[in-house]
Amino acid sequence: MDADRFDRLVSLRRELHRHPEPAWCEFYTTARIIDELDRIGVDRQYVGSDLYASEDRLAVPDDDELEHWYDRARDAGADSDVLERLRGGNTGVLAVLEKGDGPTVGLRVDIDGLPREESDDPGHTPADEGFRSETGAMHACGHDAHVVFGIGVLEAIAEGDFEGTLKVLFQPAEEVVGGAKPIAESGHLDDVDSFLAVHVGLDHPTGEVVAGITDFLAVSQFEANFTGDPAHAGGHPARGRNAVQAMAAAVQNLYAIPRNEGGATRVNAGVVEGGTATNIVPEHAAIEGEVRGETTDLMEYMRERADDVLDHAAGMHQCEVSVETTGEAPSADNDDGIVNLAYDVAGEVPSVTSRLRTDPLGGSEDATFLMRRVQEQGGNAAYVAVGTDHPGGHHTATFDVDEDSIAIGVDWLTDTIAALGQSEPASRR
Repeated sequence: MDADRFDRLVSLRRELHRHPEPAWCEFYTTARIIDELDRIGVDRQYVGSDLYASEDRLAVPDDDELEHWYDRARDAGADSDVLERLRGGNTGVLAVLEKGDGPTVGLRVDIDGLPREESDDPGHTPADEGFRSETGAMHACGHDAHVVFGIGVLEAIAEGDFEGTLKVLFQPAEEVVGGAKPIAESGHLDDVDSFLAVHVGLDHPTGEVVAGITDFLAVSQFEANFTGDPAHAGGHPARGRNAVQAMAAAVQNLYAIPRNEGGATRVNAGVVEGGTATNIVPEHAAIEGEVRGETTDLMEYMRERADDVLDHAAGMHQCEVSVETTGEAPSADNDDGIVNLAYDVAGEVPSVTSRLRTDPLGGSEDATFLMRRVQEQGGNAAYVAVGTDHPGGHHTATFDVDEDSIAIGVDWLTDTIAALGQSEPASRR
């Protein structure tokens, strides 16, 4: 990568790092991506609601929250005409670059930040160099770098001799595992022969790349709301129906769900809350939790039993419970052909100093919806990683990326996509 392009991508990454936005609120981010797509001159763009199969999106914030981030993006200088297309949290964009006959290759990058404050301690590079978050959210998982991977690859492929069609998906709402499913169901990727999803870091150092991230846990996230009746805790405790008691019973028994001999399973009650005062029998309590499984079937095993626990805990204490799924993603497997090709290409990229064929994730990712959709339509898919030295762990206040990894990622992804363009399209299953 030449120095001018590298400097431009670093500048864009730092701008996005200053303006992180949480899931479905990526108004400024989407507007800036569209600015870059217009500069590059892609053939088609599917923006916002044109990107989804329906409005059946998970974990969309309420109207007040969406309006807050919309107004903030407008005040930060985002194009007003673009913002109008994104109203209601219809963020994200699919860029289509057509370069003649040949295979259709897809690349997915995610664009949302996390709802957490960023460190302002001395020694934290974004704080020291003036691009620390200004929004109260944070790019604590490297999605700002992912955006510039997508922009850099589009620019390089547009200028190169790739023959075929490149689709780059700038996906919203990965952090709440809510963005990929409605895009997968839209059919926009049904003609993709080869598909890559990418992540930066994952505890791999700068210069190291992984051609196939494995062991995705299927996940289902939920919110359970318990409802009872209030009463005076001293004078008439028996007149109340204690929602916190029901919630506490549920938490204890969620962790008692039997493990399954079929593989790894997980459960977590991540947020629990309820009550208003020490002298009131609480009429409301809530759990935000999740279950995971090594396979989609194992996740569903956990979810069915979690639902039973929630229902029976409410019944034990004469309360009601309503349960809503707030995010979900299946498991997925890589196709060996893409993994092998990406691994071989990495050996020819000078800036790649170490390459791994595969490495386990042990977490969840909604790119699995996209991978499975491509595979169900007869294409091939793989999830790859570009290492980066990061001083803090993912999702921490001190996370940052080594900007040298931007050039490494763009070069490797570009060369891999070019090689996929020269390969025979996957035989449709």
